[in-house]
Order: sequence, then C-alpha cells, then structure tokens
Amino acid sequence: QVHLVESGGGLVHAGGSLRLSCTASGRTSSSVAMGWFRQVPGEEREFVAAISLVNGGTYSSHSVQDRFTISGDNAKNTAFLQMNSLTPEDTATYYCASGPVVAGVPDKYEHWGQGTQVTVSS
Repeated sequence: QVHLVESGGGLVHAGGSLRLSCTASGRTSSSVAMGWFRQVPGEEREFVAAISLVNGGTYSSHSVQDRFTISGDNAKNTAFLQMNSLTPEDTATYYCASGPVVAGVPDKYEHWGQGTQVTVSS
C-alpha cells in the first residue's frame, strides 16, 4: 500500500503563487509516476501535471503549462507543483496520485491522496 500526503494548499489572491507538495510512503517501488489532478464540485477530475520520478520526464496540461511547474525528488518520493499567476479559475481541490506510468487520465493512477484545497480570490 502507498500512502500519499499533500500539503501547501491555501488561500491566495489572484496573481499569487502556491507550492504544493506530495510525499509518498509505504510500498513506493511501483509508484514511479506522480501526478496532480484538480477537481471542483460537480465536475470531473482534471489532469494538471505529472512527473516520472525515475527519469524526471514531465507532462503538463496545456491549460496550465505556462504557469505551473511540476518537479520531483526521487530520493524523498516527493513531487512538487509550483503554481504561479493563479487565477480564481484555479480554485479547486488538488489531488496527488501515484502509479506505474506518467499519464494524463485518472484511471492510470493507483493511489490517491486526500486532496488539498486551493482557493484563489479575485
């Protein structure tokens, strides 16, 4: 079993920045990819970005790739999401996920964190 813990969410004004962290523990040998998704009530979970902790390769949604940057620390089984120039439309619960491959769809990930709330005020 893999346990994921997110941190770094909060309330920020439009134009501000936040940095989310996600650390995996437990049987992490199969969790070579870590991804970030976000979800607002009543909508589907949306892919944000993903990274391979093995080779550092990244994959980001076109909607955020100019503002958000994903990075990782393989030794610490941790992924980060640096979010800049935030807008109210970025308000959502952000979920960390881990799995065997970097992918942009939720069903490719095996383990999920509880989520961290990001609220951007106008």
